[in-house]
Amino acid sequence: MSDLHLANDEEFVRVGSRNRGLPANAAFGWLRAGWHDLMSTPAPSLAYGVAVFAVSALIVGGLFLFQLDYILFPATAAFMVVGPLIAVGLYEKSRSLEQGKAISLARMIFVRPASGGQILFVGFIMLGLALLWMRAAVIIYALFFGWRPFLGFDHIAPMLFTTTIGWAMLAVGTAVGGVFAAFSFAISAFSVPMLLDQKTDAFTAMGTSISLVWNNRPVMITWGTIVLLLTLVGLGTGLVGLIVTFPLLGHATWHAYRTISVEPGLKE
Repeated sequence: MSDLHLANDEEFVRVGSRNRGLPANAAFGWLRAGWHDLMSTPAPSLAYGVAVFAVSALIVGGLFLFQLDYILFPATAAFMVVGPLIAVGLYEKSRSLEQGKAISLARMIFVRPASGGQILFVGFIMLGLALLWMRAAVIIYALFFGWRPFLGFDHIAPMLFTTTIGWAMLAVGTAVGGVFAAFSFAISAFSVPMLLDQKTDAFTAMGTSISLVWNNRPVMITWGTIVLLLTLVGLGTGLVGLIVTFPLLGHATWHAYRTISVEPGLKE
């Protein structure tokens, strides 16, 4: 993508934000800007993606090794909850590109947030949400099927999709999971980039994130859908796709934060 094209994308979404709510298609401008950052000195971003893939593969392998595969699905959802925190190094690269600083993997790994340890506090909250969702998923399973051993993926699919109780569990699980997903998305969409970029406290960052998401619902629903789809692509390719999709989403998230948070009209 040319620098002129990128500048046009940025100007489009910035102009839209002055009207308090961004248009839904502004999310695609963030994605294009994220791709530009990914392709600018791509090695550190791809190395970051390889690390995310490797750790994810080890965790999935450990779940099967220790016969904890029954929490694989909620663990996948938990990954999406803590994803914004894991991507902090990618935000740092995008910020460095914006400021004309040198790009290196070391700078992306050893990040020094402007808010200091406040970002860790948000991380603990997000981790707590992830663990709570995993526990809730196990409880929902037990409420519908009892405290029986997990039958394995070759048996669970027919049990879920061919029985009335299976469909009921899916409905309840989706509803509960949707509440967790919406809340975690609202508090983390902009709070982690903000704590990296500004000297503020965790509660202010999370509250601001919720406000920005609420005031820009059309574009944030579109953005949430993009995040979900690209994450599923990464997971559906045996995790290998995360090598590209995770850095892409991380860089794009930085542009989402910069586009929305810098406009004074959204802080009324």
